[in-house]
Amino acid sequence: MKRTATPRLGAYTGLAAFGTLAGLVLGRPEVVALATPFALYVCWGVLAAARPELMVHVAFDRDRALEGDELEVRVEVESEARVAEAEVSLELPAGLTAAEDERAVAVTLAFEEPRTAAVTLRTDHWGAYLVGEVSLRARDAFGLFLYEQEVDLRRPIRIYPRAETLRRLVRPLETQVSSGNQVARVKGEGIEFADLRPYAPGDRVRRINWRASARRNELWVNEHHPERNAEVVVFLDSFTEARRDEESTLDLSVRAAASLLAGYVGQRDRVGFVSFGGVLRWLQPGTGLTQLYRVVDALLDTEITLNYAWKGIDIIPPGVLPPQALVVALTPLLDERSITALLDLRARGFDLVVVDVSPVPFADPGTAEVEQLAYRLWKLRREAVRARYERVGVAIVEWREGTPLISAIEEVRAFRRRARFA
Repeated sequence: MKRTATPRLGAYTGLAAFGTLAGLVLGRPEVVALATPFALYVCWGVLAAARPELMVHVAFDRDRALEGDELEVRVEVESEARVAEAEVSLELPAGLTAAEDERAVAVTLAFEEPRTAAVTLRTDHWGAYLVGEVSLRARDAFGLFLYEQEVDLRRPIRIYPRAETLRRLVRPLETQVSSGNQVARVKGEGIEFADLRPYAPGDRVRRINWRASARRNELWVNEHHPERNAEVVVFLDSFTEARRDEESTLDLSVRAAASLLAGYVGQRDRVGFVSFGGVLRWLQPGTGLTQLYRVVDALLDTEITLNYAWKGIDIIPPGVLPPQALVVALTPLLDERSITALLDLRARGFDLVVVDVSPVPFADPGTAEVEQLAYRLWKLRREAVRARYERVGVAIVEWREGTPLISAIEEVRAFRRRARFA
């Protein structure tokens, strides 16, 4: 531990030196006798001062939590010798906060008697954090020296974005062969009624529609749509973002992605993830709760990485984006590379849905006439970009901060009901 002298040592030393010098100059022994206790106190304190050996342990009640939850961190301190006063302080990264009276705790340590300090953390923002850096400050019994030490016991803590509950999701155009909750467009074994057809040898008796057969004087059977699962890939544009204070389009996109992924996993669909930005990240589709945690963990690592090199979507391996997958893109439409990449996906035949995470609320139109003109031109350009997607049959909807995500999904569903797909 690093040792530094406290103001008390300087004051006592100064009093002893001043009293002794004044007594010698004035020839007054009583002044020297008055300063002697201070000198003895300083000498005894310097000789008796020993560097404390502190041992620290940090424990968390859990290492995963939702945004807005509370976490408890317990810091245990133990010493091989008695410490009159020890101050334990937990250093926190931005995004995690604690009460000021809990971050720094002063304790007295007896011989091999551990003391525990509990700190309650509030999770203000989603992300992956390293927590466990502890600052120690200890004083000797005389209060003459201050010992400081920093212990790095950081462990990863993952704070997941709080997902919005979605009652309905975008239905994919194509489904897979595995069973699930999506009603397939093809006809087969299922419970969703599709059509009637005349009876053919080999049809099961339970499929006969007796009411229709009685009206037609011949046997007719019911046809159904099978329940299959789908493959859904969430495409997150991380090239650039619009930010105001603590909120940004990337924050909105991550929260929307978490809501969509949780909804599709709940329907037993296969979900995947692609982060397209300065650094490309992809996660192949999978099913189940384990896949959901893998994808959300990948979401937490998403950040804006500045890279001005042109990167096409061709660098994604073919197995990452299955041909019949539904691609849900979350983008602020601020970078031409992501705009072109999504149009290229549509040209390659992918079922594409674009959620425009609008940066308009984050932009300041300005007060000057030139600034306001530029602002209007920028908004017109954004409308032209959305028109490009609509011309090729892509459902695109603008989603703003404060608007429920389900409203954007309903707009997409309405567009896909009347749109023609090539």
